[in-house]
Amino acid sequence: MDWLSYLIDFILHIDKHLFEIVTDYQTLTYLILFLIVFCETGLVITPFLPGDSLLFAAGTIAAMPGQLLEIKLVILTFFVAAFIGDNTNYWIGHFLGGKVYEKNYRLIRRKYLDQTHAFYEKHGGKTIVLARFMPIIRTFAPFVAGVGTMNYRKFVTFSILGNIIWTNIFCLAGYFFGNIPFVQNNFTMVILAIIAISLVPPVIAALRPWLRSLRKPSS
Repeated sequence: MDWLSYLIDFILHIDKHLFEIVTDYQTLTYLILFLIVFCETGLVITPFLPGDSLLFAAGTIAAMPGQLLEIKLVILTFFVAAFIGDNTNYWIGHFLGGKVYEKNYRLIRRKYLDQTHAFYEKHGGKTIVLARFMPIIRTFAPFVAGVGTMNYRKFVTFSILGNIIWTNIFCLAGYFFGNIPFVQNNFTMVILAIIAISLVPPVIAALRPWLRSLRKPSS
């Protein structure tokens, strides 16, 4: 199984894979969770790593009998990872962003940068909060903020707010609803639904220019 197939399998069956990780690594699981979210948030080249689904699955496992994970530590771990990731990405954008925009690097999709920049132009600083709930865009939003002129203190404020909301919503959703029999029996479908819902805003944003062009009367 190549890395892409494994990644897809990990995301679709994240509850089973995460349970295996907790069983095998126990306390070190918090470090693994930290690294996954930090890389997904802080490194422009890894926007494909799981985010929302990972938080939901971790919350689900924290609610299982036996205290495999402690929900407060799970939320704190994800918050710190996302916050440090945001800041890392901001400063990468601040120091290297101009060079990245000048060239179309294979590992950094220019299309994603342009989409995030358009989203940023429309929503301003709120992008840092809103992007938390959008895969791919949440990886590029801090980078674009660093490239642009967003004041660092303002960025940190939005980052803290967005990460508090994001980590609590998905972790607590998994904690309170993940062990309901229906959810357990259809966990893959729930994960796919979470992914699909989170992709709706960026897809709409990407299609909006095309939809506007259709509305324009032909000359």
